[in-house]
Amino acid sequence: MPNVLPRQESFVTRVTGQKWTKYHVRVFIHTFIIYVLIHAARKTLSTVKPSLINVWTDNSSSPDGPLFDSEQSATEFLGALDTGFMITYSIGLYICGTLGDHYNPRRILALGMALSAISVFTFGFVTEVSHFYSAPLYAVLWISNGFFQSVGWPLEVCIMGNWFGKTARGAVIGAWSTNASVGNILATLIASWTVNIGYQYPFLIISTALFTYSIIIFFNLPSAPWEVKQQIEGSDIKEIPSDDNERPPPLGFFRAWLLPGVLAFAISYLCLKLVNDGFFFWLPFYLHNGLNWKESTADGLAAWYDVGGIISSIIAGALSDRMKSRTILVFTMLLFSTVTLFAYAHSPISYYWNAFILLIVGFFIGGPLNMIAGCITSDLGRSEMLRGNAEALSTVTGIIDGTGSVGSAIGQWLIPLVRNWLGWDAIFYGFMIMVVCSALCISPVIWREWKENKHEKISQKTDDQTCHNVEMNKC
Repeated sequence: MPNVLPRQESFVTRVTGQKWTKYHVRVFIHTFIIYVLIHAARKTLSTVKPSLINVWTDNSSSPDGPLFDSEQSATEFLGALDTGFMITYSIGLYICGTLGDHYNPRRILALGMALSAISVFTFGFVTEVSHFYSAPLYAVLWISNGFFQSVGWPLEVCIMGNWFGKTARGAVIGAWSTNASVGNILATLIASWTVNIGYQYPFLIISTALFTYSIIIFFNLPSAPWEVKQQIEGSDIKEIPSDDNERPPPLGFFRAWLLPGVLAFAISYLCLKLVNDGFFFWLPFYLHNGLNWKESTADGLAAWYDVGGIISSIIAGALSDRMKSRTILVFTMLLFSTVTLFAYAHSPISYYWNAFILLIVGFFIGGPLNMIAGCITSDLGRSEMLRGNAEALSTVTGIIDGTGSVGSAIGQWLIPLVRNWLGWDAIFYGFMIMVVCSALCISPVIWREWKENKHEKISQKTDDQTCHNVEMNKC
């Protein structure tokens, strides 16, 4: 395979701003598939919640009697599992983010994938096949899975940043950031096809695929150009485009918080991720429990939310390349999302109307979420303050995603409680409030960027006038 794919060179160069070698293609495809499988493994639990509740409250499911005596108790336990998952996930993101800037991210990533696959397989398949239902075991397995999965996003963003560097544009990162939504769709489709024969089969399929791919990427994923150059001698390696010939030293966790925009976007992401993960964990259950669609139909319908997120990420990423600020685009989309959330809260009980409005909701929520987690995080992690002297991309990614996961953990604890006390409508109104808060959090960044642009224009005008005066004096 040639170093630069000749048939794709003109198009890829025009879109991404750089030539892609076979290593760039391999990294893009592998990291995309990795997170598709990681998110699919995470999503599987939410797609089979109605089946789990039925088994856990069924007197005939275990000789020792049902695991829970009511549907409400089982639902609250599932909410507690989601909360525990997000707590350990957020802690792991802070830790794994710094590890990615200190150690080889490929090895840590492969290990986390394998351990997550084992946890998911045991949680969903082994316990059901053996008819061993234990709340403490479920809690240990799923909460541990949260920590294992935390290696995914910061280390993958780190690897993508190593290869695509400062030349990576919003179109590339935006398209790549759709991997989570693709994973959600994959999980819902697998569940809708197999849940009727047993909820354990979605867990089996996803965990097997995740474990198998962890072995593949351990041996076949170059973490960065400097790793390839260390392993291979030859003229083709010298032609790999890269911003850095050697790996720069890590910046450090606490100093990364002080980079411009990191704190504002971290808090904004906390509010937005609470909303997005509310849909992620509870949308299939809402469609089944609140709108009375059968489980397989609910799983298929929920996929439209992620379809909207995929479309939005690609369009918004490409559009942001033509704008001076990605922040204003995210801010505008967040404001529109409040209207779509209100519309969905009052949507008619019609499959096609529900699918259409879910598509729009996913567009205005999933797009900004992926923009912050992908494009904007990459921009912040390559701040001009670093000037290439320190590595902070993985750390910044871990900070923003970890803070967002704290909001998600709070949401998963509150959602089943609010649903039992006030009903589903209250949950959607709460989502609207959190989206507005998310937009307000990044408003100082918009103000700072506006002042910087204004100062830049004044400086440019002054420079132009100076040059004009010099030319006139020469005459």
